[in-house]
This record gives sequence, C-alpha cells and structure tokens, in this order.
Amino acid sequence: MTSVVYPGQGSQFLGMAKDFFDNFKEAKETFEEIEETTKIDLKKVIFGDDSTILNTTNYTQISIFTASIVIYKTLETNFGFGSGKYKITHMLGHSLGEYSALAASKSISISQASSLLKKRGDLMNSAVEPNSTSMAALIGMNCPDIEKIIKSHNLKIEIANDNSPGQVVISGANLDIQNSEKVFISNGLKRFVKLNVSAAFHSKFMSEAQKDLCLEIDKIKFIDPSCCIISNYDASVNSSANNIINALKFQMSNRVRWTESILKLEQIGEKKIVEIGPGKVLSGLIKRISKNFDIVSINNLEDLKKIN
Repeated sequence: MTSVVYPGQGSQFLGMAKDFFDNFKEAKETFEEIEETTKIDLKKVIFGDDSTILNTTNYTQISIFTASIVIYKTLETNFGFGSGKYKITHMLGHSLGEYSALAASKSISISQASSLLKKRGDLMNSAVEPNSTSMAALIGMNCPDIEKIIKSHNLKIEIANDNSPGQVVISGANLDIQNSEKVFISNGLKRFVKLNVSAAFHSKFMSEAQKDLCLEIDKIKFIDPSCCIISNYDASVNSSANNIINALKFQMSNRVRWTESILKLEQIGEKKIVEIGPGKVLSGLIKRISKNFDIVSINNLEDLKKIN
C-alpha cells in the first residue's frame, strides 16, 4: 500500500524529465498531449537553457505538472506502478501538485488538468499589481506559534503554506511582509527568507483569480478518483468527485495544509510514500513532519531502481 505525492512551485529545474522523454514512448506522447492542449512549446521551456522563462508562473506550473505526469505515466505503463506491492491508496500534491494527483488518479484527464493549470498560472501571475505583494519563508518556528504572533501583534499577513514543523510560508502586501520580519525575529524566529515569487499566493490577494478559476473548474467533468485524494484546502480525505471539486475551488486563496495532510496519512496508518516529479523537496518536508514513513523519490531514470 503506497501513497504518492507530487511537488509544487519551486521544484522546477531545466531538463526535468528529459531522460524519460528520450527513453519512453508513453512519456513522449504524454508530453506532446500537454503541448497540444496548452499550445505551449514546453520542450523549449523545459529543455531549453533559459531558466527565466521556466521560473515565470505562467510556465512554471504547467511545466512541473508535465514533468510529474510524464514520470507517473512511465511508471504506470512500463513498471506496473499502481498495482501489486505499489498499489496506490492515497494521492496528494503541494498546491499545483494537487492537479497532478487528480490527473494521475484519473479524476480528470491529463488534457483537462493541463487546461486548468494553464489558466491557473495565468490568473495567479496577473492577480495583483506587479511587485505589490510577496511571500516569505519563516524558518525555525511552528505554525501554531506563528499564528499566535500574527494574532497578538495584529499583523496583516496570512499563512500561505504550513510545510513542516519549522518551515512556514507567509503571504501579504510588500510593506506588511517587510514590517513583520522584526516582529518574528524578536519572538525567536531563526530565519526570515523573502521568496522570489511574483505575488502573494494562497492568500486573500488570490480571491478574484480564484473566482475566475472556479468558472473553469465548473466546465470540467470530474469523476471519482482511482484512490483517495487528500486536499490542500482542509487536509480532508476524499474519494468523491464532488468533495474534491469543493475543496479545489478554495485552494488558490487559502493555506496549503501540508503538515496536516501528512499527519493524516500517518493517522490512517500509511507507511510508504513515493514522491513523483522534479526534485526532492517534499521528501525533505515529510521527514521533518514524521519519521514513520519509508519515502522514495522518483525524478530520473536512475531512481527507477528504487521501485524494482
């Protein structure tokens, strides 16, 4: 019994999943299906040499999704992943990674997920005035303590990602983020790291963009997934398409409850987690949340040895 997790923004790198593209027919076909749907030259974006383009939100989200789903389809088609000792019981993803989980679990098609993510990336990138909002990672303090500081000092910021004990991301207007740094440091925070992002994601600043995305979500026919999905919005475990849709509609302007989601897996009794997609960010976060998982990360051909 296995749970699968899919990474979000920040895990991208040039050349991700190229070894799968070069060596597996299914990987190439999946890649081309996403290109055809989005009308984006993803080979140029992902396999090129300009990280500036890849790191632009319009392209980052669909690129990470492409790398993740290309790897998953390769595993599913060629290595029997999803059955036998790798029977999948739960899937979840970090922010945009939730769309990878929905496509991999066949709740929506790869083309449908691609269309939604292209729209999502465009909406998030243009949601607010450029350089008016930002995000910061708070290192060395847990989410409940950060919530107390925000409340007691009446800080006008929001928690965007509860990534793990000791790593929480906040969103807000530039000045509010800037002013909060001294408050957190004076209350024992180890490090305050401004993030290189285009806007304050997973906050009220995404509310209008979220409304627009909901209109797109409503156009798509979801079906019940092949396994349970744990939603970012409330860390709920869902096997019903209706519940998945309801949680997804609130995701963009609300906190990613990653710590709670992984603890939910622990409570259920899951032991094995496979991270599929570029990088190993989620594996690192999960190890900080709990020591009770056997974690494998698959992002290149060499990693395939880990599932044989």
